[in-house]
Amino acid sequence: MKTRPARAPGTTPPARPPLALALPAALAVAFLMLPLLGILARTPWGDLAEHLTAPGAVTALRLSLVVSGWALALALLLGVPLAWLLARVPFRGKAFVRTLVLLPMVLPPTVGGVALLLGFGRRGLLGPWLEDWFGITLPFHTAGAVVAAAFVSMPFLVISLEGTLAALSTRYEEAAASLGASPFRVFRTVTLPMVAPGLAAGAALTWARALGEFGATITFAGNLPGTTQTLPLHVYLLLQDDPEAATSVSLLLLAIAMAVLIALRGRWTTTPATAAPRADRDPAPEPRTAPEPGPSAPDPAQDPAPVPDSVPADRAPRATALDARLTGFTELALTAEGGTTLAVVGPNGAGKTTLLRALLGLPTRSHAALRLGATDLTDAPPHRRSTAWVPQSPALFPHLTALANTAYGPRAQGVPRAEARATAQHWLDRLDVGHLAGRRPGQLSGGQAGRVALARALAARPRLLLLDEPLAALDQTTRARVRTTLRRHLDDFDGVCLIVTHDPVEAVSLADRVLVLEDGRTVQDAPPAEVSRHPRSPWVARMLGHNAWAGTATADGLRTPDGTLVIAAEPLSPGAGALAVIAPEAVSLHRDRPTGSPRNVWSGTVGELTAVGSRLRVLVTSATAPDLVAEITPGAAADLGLREGSEVFTSVKATEVVLVLV
Repeated sequence: MKTRPARAPGTTPPARPPLALALPAALAVAFLMLPLLGILARTPWGDLAEHLTAPGAVTALRLSLVVSGWALALALLLGVPLAWLLARVPFRGKAFVRTLVLLPMVLPPTVGGVALLLGFGRRGLLGPWLEDWFGITLPFHTAGAVVAAAFVSMPFLVISLEGTLAALSTRYEEAAASLGASPFRVFRTVTLPMVAPGLAAGAALTWARALGEFGATITFAGNLPGTTQTLPLHVYLLLQDDPEAATSVSLLLLAIAMAVLIALRGRWTTTPATAAPRADRDPAPEPRTAPEPGPSAPDPAQDPAPVPDSVPADRAPRATALDARLTGFTELALTAEGGTTLAVVGPNGAGKTTLLRALLGLPTRSHAALRLGATDLTDAPPHRRSTAWVPQSPALFPHLTALANTAYGPRAQGVPRAEARATAQHWLDRLDVGHLAGRRPGQLSGGQAGRVALARALAARPRLLLLDEPLAALDQTTRARVRTTLRRHLDDFDGVCLIVTHDPVEAVSLADRVLVLEDGRTVQDAPPAEVSRHPRSPWVARMLGHNAWAGTATADGLRTPDGTLVIAAEPLSPGAGALAVIAPEAVSLHRDRPTGSPRNVWSGTVGELTAVGSRLRVLVTSATAPDLVAEITPGAAADLGLREGSEVFTSVKATEVVLVLV
């Protein structure tokens, strides 16, 4: 007696499909399988070798391979650019062009053959010109069989490749363009290698379809042995005289088609492989302290010059001033002298990335009138703007090693291979990832990939360096070390650098100026110290760790929209929009209502306690005032017996309230 195998504990039994769906599905499988089984059942296996090696079959097979090979070449030549156009370029009539691509797949093959005759035949639209000018006659020639096979098979390539291209993120191509690569170089060195699996799958389907083409071929090119009689046409003739031989040759075509599909195993429906950096492991653990100077990691203090000996003097960066005027979603005027580093900060949706993309000349919601030094780059394409860009995701090319990624910019700018690789190794060493030069992005941790992306941008020697949160993926120890290295480079950099960041330490330590954006507009543009002392944006004040209450200035201080009055020692002109900035350490907490000098006292409830280093940040919520954050020692919190839900009073001296016009 058979027993059912025991199911693993905790597993769910597979759901049974409803009979109303399972039965038609089984019938569909039988419907598709029965004809194939018929071929297998009726094949004369004893005479199979004789039928397949017959002179007519061998000639037809050889011609089929020639025709399908040339049809594939023609489909690749025309279909690859068409697939790229459909996937990457918006234009009028795209839906119509896509319909034309799909048409041969749904058109009856004989109708396709008639259409080819009327287009390329001797009395067709183009046929007489081909014959008179070039002496080319397509109908009833092998070239006509190639054209017919390409006509019906090219849609398989275009559709497969367009889907793969659409699934490929454009950030890889945009990063390559920002490094100085022309559109065709980007397509050849980045796009094609990354979509190679999809391209190969589409090419295999195209070849298989061309090999089996019958209707359009016999209508347009005829059925001439040795000239246009391909294997499917040979089967058609054999059915009349030798059905058993026709079955044997049909089995050959069936085997070829099945082999192609089994080899693909569904790859034609998958997206391109874009291996992301692995953040769950770090193949080379980050050291806790800065490494000692050595051959693979030169001491930045002893080697401050960012230009390796292998880089000629005529490629050294020149002082370049920035003058940009943005219109559209982000509207601002931005000027900076050469050697200036600007930190761009603001809440999500403020227009920071839009600003960078506009300066790069990439598609975005704004347009930049850009001048670098004496050069007007307003209408220049991205690869001619002398820029380099590190996007939020590293966008390292997954098919290239870390060294090849870093050398990509110099190579795109015409630097010889050996010199470009030396420059790339120099920058990888400076960022402590030189030992990873031979690894691909999929073998790097997130932090390592971020440093390689930064090295790639610096190796391109741009006049305008754009960094979109370049240190976000690094741990604290590595971030501090890379920040120091980057600071040393920026001190020697004669161009202009823009760094988008949410880290106040980066903004203060790396930037000469801080540009604050909100809703696509400039809220503040000032040195870091000024922004720290007098932030004009509640978001920036909170980013810096301050409390920030917006409201209207009064004779005594500021009144918030909910009616809370904040007393300040130095009030502003009444009626002006203002911001009250209160440092967390200036907020005192009490269990009983305080008496004495504090002029700002509010009651509230402890909503959250968070450890920040050796201190505690306490969020106090109140029904009579906006939320307030206080910073105290753990000892003070213990003395007060604070916990979430505790009733407390907060107090702030008037001299600790800073009012800023907004």
